[in-house]
Amino acid sequence: MTLNQEHLTLKNEVEELNKLPEFVESVCEKAGVDILLVTSLNLALEEAVTNVVLYAYQESKGLVDIDAVYDEKQIKFIITDSGIAFDPTKKEAVDTTLGVEERSIGGLGIHLVRQIMDSVDYERVNEKNVLTLQKNLT
Repeated sequence: MTLNQEHLTLKNEVEELNKLPEFVESVCEKAGVDILLVTSLNLALEEAVTNVVLYAYQESKGLVDIDAVYDEKQIKFIITDSGIAFDPTKKEAVDTTLGVEERSIGGLGIHLVRQIMDSVDYERVNEKNVLTLQKNLT
């Protein structure tokens, strides 16, 4: 079983997000991921990376590194930034039974990521946020 790895670095600018779908689709094609799952993975990555781009660096400039590590059994996307510490896994689950007016603002992106991925893990390592999104392929 061979582990494969791909890497993408984005600036924390909204325009940079346009590079993400091509990266995800390329990795998924190499990993043999079903096209329906590719769409979901694209959505999960877009949500997670958009949050980093919009909130991690406040008003300053920074980079977002995305590593894809995969084999025939699983695919992991590891998102790393040196922005302010933020653990999205600590965000309370969204109560989707409540109406839009009754729900607090925010949290739907991480909710979506949790629904799509098999595991979502966060750690702070050497002053960096490291968010790992894993999807089992078998």
